[in-house]
Amino acid sequence: MDKKERKIYIVGAGISGLTAAVVLERNGFHPVIIEGSDRVGGRVKTDIAEGYQLDHGFQVLLTAYPTAKEYLDLKALELQHFLPGATIFHQGKQKTIGDPLRNLSLLLPTLFSGIGSVTDKVKVLELNNRLKSTSIEEVFKAPEKTTLQYLKDLGFSGEMIDMFFRPFFGGIFLESELNTSSRMFEFVYKMFGEGFAALPKAGMEAIPKQLQAKLRHTTFHFNTKVRSVEDDQIYLEDGTILKTDHTIIATEASALVPNLNNQDNNWVSCDTLYFETSGRVIDKPLIGLIPDKDALINNICYHTSLPSRSKGDGDLLSVTVVKDHSLDQKELIVRIKKELQDHCNIKTERFLKHYPIAYALPKPHAMQYELLPSETKLKSRVFLAGDYLLNGSLNAAMISGERAALGLIENL
Repeated sequence: MDKKERKIYIVGAGISGLTAAVVLERNGFHPVIIEGSDRVGGRVKTDIAEGYQLDHGFQVLLTAYPTAKEYLDLKALELQHFLPGATIFHQGKQKTIGDPLRNLSLLLPTLFSGIGSVTDKVKVLELNNRLKSTSIEEVFKAPEKTTLQYLKDLGFSGEMIDMFFRPFFGGIFLESELNTSSRMFEFVYKMFGEGFAALPKAGMEAIPKQLQAKLRHTTFHFNTKVRSVEDDQIYLEDGTILKTDHTIIATEASALVPNLNNQDNNWVSCDTLYFETSGRVIDKPLIGLIPDKDALINNICYHTSLPSRSKGDGDLLSVTVVKDHSLDQKELIVRIKKELQDHCNIKTERFLKHYPIAYALPKPHAMQYELLPSETKLKSRVFLAGDYLLNGSLNAAMISGERAALGLIENL
């Protein structure tokens, strides 16, 4: 059978599904992507509201991701870089710390921030140097412990952990206890040290849109929901049955495959709220952290502090909540507005949108970087893709999509 005539379906048009399609096209196949929503992106989407670009949750692209360099045209994304540091709001004061070796403007604020001891700052430099000479493969082969225990074992002070590491990496891992694997901490820390956190000029959805634009021989079926997947058939919710030679499930598979029922992956949730303000209390492109253990807010970001990001009349502020709560939307907005005023002296002009994200980040059973193409095989003709197979990152999503496509090709 000619490659073009192979009936290859990909369920899910997120980053992993799109990457799988790119690899299949490179190898001469013409896949079909089935997507339940109205557009590509999966968990990486951007809405336009009141003239502002609102990403579905505060997300960034780490430019040092190896797969980002391979599959994305970073220059075409017109990336807006954050400075390598953060602004911390504590007890009515605002302090900035960062890496002065990468941006000299952070030298004096860091030296006079009063956050962390001299020993802490030395240990940060030691950690930077060690991870620069450590390969990603070595990072993911190291024994696992919690990030919190890892930082304690390195000798960081409780103040440094609570004031910086907990809110900064809590916002990345979407959990404030730092129970995430030390492997993931080292990987993310290494990526921050070798590149920048950045946002595409057109929002995070520009990433999946760019992948979609690469596809010349892939057919898309949007607003099409899948009920279940078997070896040679896909059952749609509208009753349609699709005959398939091979299928890649690039979304949560437990509800689609009978023998995976009740084997759901663990996910962490978060809330992202967007507000318009009449000014900024952080002028530089830095993330703001609130380390207060009683505060719901974990981090804030003025998207309009980045070049070319302002489209509305005021300044766009995103607020991320990673702690569990039982507040409804109205109660949450009231609480967040009060915390912004009390901790950051920020008065919001108006509320724009709330994204309660139940499936924000997967918690893989084993934190790893790599998997063999053959390891993505679920059944004789069904393959899996998704960052939940490896670790919660755009990098892992692209790796898993690539490996699923290669596993399928090997199977043929």
